[in-house]
Amino acid sequence: MKKSDTLKGWALASPLLLVLLAFLLLPIAMIVVVSFWQATEFAIVPAFSFENYQFLFSSPVTYKVFWATLRYALITWALTLLIGFTVAYYLAFHIRSNAAQTALFLVCTIPFLTSNIIRMISWIPFLGRNGIANQTLIGMGVIEQPLEWLLYSDFSVILAFVHLYTLFMIVPIFNTMMRIDRALIEAARDNGASGWQILTNVIIPLSKPGIMIGTIFVLTLVMGDFITVRFMSGSQSANVGRLISNDIALLQYPSASATSVVLLVTVLLIIGALMRFVNIRKEL
Repeated sequence: MKKSDTLKGWALASPLLLVLLAFLLLPIAMIVVVSFWQATEFAIVPAFSFENYQFLFSSPVTYKVFWATLRYALITWALTLLIGFTVAYYLAFHIRSNAAQTALFLVCTIPFLTSNIIRMISWIPFLGRNGIANQTLIGMGVIEQPLEWLLYSDFSVILAFVHLYTLFMIVPIFNTMMRIDRALIEAARDNGASGWQILTNVIIPLSKPGIMIGTIFVLTLVMGDFITVRFMSGSQSANVGRLISNDIALLQYPSASATSVVLLVTVLLIIGALMRFVNIRKEL
């Protein structure tokens, strides 16, 4: 490659590099720096110290909150994967018309044109003690008393997460399935493979890049979320996002920064481990 071509390439990439530097790398660097500062009740002291990390790793609350966050993420991932794979499979292999595929795909995306908070809060009158769900079950004679665990519980938190983030699993899996050569499926069927064998030996292996991309989206979004847990649990549960939000509300920016750094490292380690199993570069 000529030197002029190399310079031209860097010149074309420089605007994007500057944007990434200004709005991604620099803020992260500032968070890391502030995480080593000290804070008093009245001021932030820019003095290097491991105090925030020592307090973070010595507190049993930290491990409980991180475990709750990971538990929310894993349960949400499992449910969104099941729903997302089923919907994507139906759209890709059972809907023959491109127009019908587009129409049904738009139906999936229309709810996401509204605010996440609005869609999340809409569950409250449905799941409440005197909500639609309880009144319907009582009217049908299924239960005698309202179910208390429908709202302000881990169930409502998981339900809201699944509702909010399932689309992030559907889209990449559907995109990957549409790229599968249908001749491979016909060849497997001609060789006597059953529908289950075609699914497990052809479709799922070829859909792994899309599954992995959806997994990364869902895990990172759930682990970084804080408003859903606050509203849907009635402030009875906590995750790392809420821990950071509470520190910010108390103006404890160094402590919030330290927690953010640990969360970022945790998410990056999870993503790094996932990318060792599947090469998603061919999907991008």
